[in-house]
Amino acid sequence: MTLLAVIIILALIFDYINGFHDAANSIATIVSTKVLTPFQAVLWAALFNVVAFFIFKDHNVANTIAKTVHKDVITLPVILAGLIAAIIWNLLTWWYGIPSSSSHTLIGGFAGAAIAHAGFGSIELEKITKTLSFILLAPLIGMIIAMFISIVTIVRNIWLKLAIITAAVTLTLYYIDFNPIIRYGLVVMTIIFCISYLIDALKTPNAYRTSNMYKRLQLVSSAAFSIGHGGNDAQKVMGIIAAALVANGNIQDLKDMPYWVPIACYCAIGLGTMSGGWRIVKTMGTRITKVTPLEGVSAETAGAITLFMTEKLGIPVSTTHTITGSIIGVGATKRLSAVRWGVTVNLLWAWILTIPVSAIMAMIIYQILKFFMHL
Repeated sequence: MTLLAVIIILALIFDYINGFHDAANSIATIVSTKVLTPFQAVLWAALFNVVAFFIFKDHNVANTIAKTVHKDVITLPVILAGLIAAIIWNLLTWWYGIPSSSSHTLIGGFAGAAIAHAGFGSIELEKITKTLSFILLAPLIGMIIAMFISIVTIVRNIWLKLAIITAAVTLTLYYIDFNPIIRYGLVVMTIIFCISYLIDALKTPNAYRTSNMYKRLQLVSSAAFSIGHGGNDAQKVMGIIAAALVANGNIQDLKDMPYWVPIACYCAIGLGTMSGGWRIVKTMGTRITKVTPLEGVSAETAGAITLFMTEKLGIPVSTTHTITGSIIGVGATKRLSAVRWGVTVNLLWAWILTIPVSAIMAMIIYQILKFFMHL
């Protein structure tokens, strides 16, 4: 078996691990609110992970990942060392139930192996810096959007609520040039939400019926988040495989990537999601804050919008960080004490450490490979 084949297999294994490691992101809120059973939830999330293949055609995130390291220093052993480090860190954090970022461990591993191979000048500092900044910005954006959605949702005047929602979506679509499918999807989601709120407001107030309405809406919001998850995370592995194909001389650039690469990556992450990730579900769904169906809708919608925005910008953000920030946002809307800040601080440490730890591991692994492969 050639080294390129080994790398492609390991990359798809990483994608699969990414799926079950990050399955909790997609299903934590919908399981904790008992809208779906865990088994139903992973099937639902996996379906929309794969649906993302038909939506995201620009591959902006894949392009960023592939160009994290200067093209002339990318070799197959560098990619191999980065992948092995990323897989090890992902499995360790999954085992201990730590919702770390699969995206950042892949970037850290890739960069660390490149540094071990050719020094610090081998990495694209601008792309790394942008990714590092979104370790804090992605959850912060998710948190702000979730707080906004939560506050608007509890507005009692139905006409004021519908006006705010319509204005917010219109401004978002005006300033962000989403691809046509995302634009239509957001419009359809807005119409579904507005009609649901209007029907509920026109009927006699009933807490049970309102709760059921939010449970149904959560199916829509969780589907949107799973699409964002698939579109963002599958592209990262696409970028690594494309970099390997370029390094091996099979293609000249990412735009020449064979059609089977995105298909394989989206299928791998979908299969991984179906395998679950129960150790992290508890942390994401119950330990940060208690989530109701209304808050689940707010968190998932906020997470989906954040992922759509960052994918458009080509920024490989963490879906873990994004949904965590969104969950914190809905918890803080109730009261600051509703968020278990001790758990949140521990998660923050895991986020900060992921890239440097993955990079150091990749450096060590590269030196081991160098010894055995006589590089």
